[in-house]
Amino acid sequence: MQLKSPAFADGGAIPAQFTCQGADRAPALQWHDVPAGAKSLVLIVDDPDAPDPKAPKMTWVHEVVVGLPPQLPGLPEGHGLPPGARFGLNDWKKPAWGGPCPPIGRHRYYFRLFALDAHLALSPVPAKPDVLAAMEGHVLAHAVLIGTYQKR
Repeated sequence: MQLKSPAFADGGAIPAQFTCQGADRAPALQWHDVPAGAKSLVLIVDDPDAPDPKAPKMTWVHEVVVGLPPQLPGLPEGHGLPPGARFGLNDWKKPAWGGPCPPIGRHRYYFRLFALDAHLALSPVPAKPDVLAAMEGHVLAHAVLIGTYQKR
């Protein structure tokens, strides 16, 4: 499975328009080669460099999306979700995208897409730990796209 964005290259800088210094809209994402047996997709975006890349103390969750249909080829800018898909909680305690806003240094942002062999039974607005626990034993494939950002 492969994951990419028309907004930035893998390992490249995320444009400011997708961050707290811009419109803070989620970048468009595209994927392909989802396994034939997939029943749903999960997207998790997080930053393992929080708060300081030189001394990270936590992984900050920017977005959780569950229930994406496997035939979907991607998400548009702003991440309008198709029927059946829903946001989980990010670390701002909101069911939405929360763009990069690092307090210091250049951070890495991991966009992870998981193809699952099941539909997950989750609360209406699940947190990342609950999603990861429910996914255990159901991951058929995954893809990763990494972007970076440093405040101007």
